Amino acid sequence: MKAIFETGGKQYYVQEGDILYIEKIDGEPESTVVFDKVLMVDGQAGTPYVKGAKVEAKIVKHDKGKKIVVFKYKQKKKYRRTQGHRQPYTKVEISKVSAK
Repeated sequence: MKAIFETGGKQYYVQEGDILYIEKIDGEPESTVVFDKVLMVDGQAGTPYVKGAKVEAKIVKHDKGKKIVVFKYKQKKKYRRTQGHRQPYTKVEISKVSAK
């Protein structure tokens, strides 16, 4: 079964067994999380969500992404600022996709 669900302001097209890197969510590693904002399951679209459909996933780990350097600069004004950023994410494995 394939599905499109929404979490963290983004939409993901998944099937059972897929591994995703999503915006950080609460939960301990090895625990199960359920996504109920399912937009489509096997071609059946919702308005906006499919009633009774859900995607179950297992949290594999929490981590941070690669460092991104943010450099601000204004010419001729001696203004330079350097800042780094590492976006936190959660790695999940899709275990079950179900629809009523």
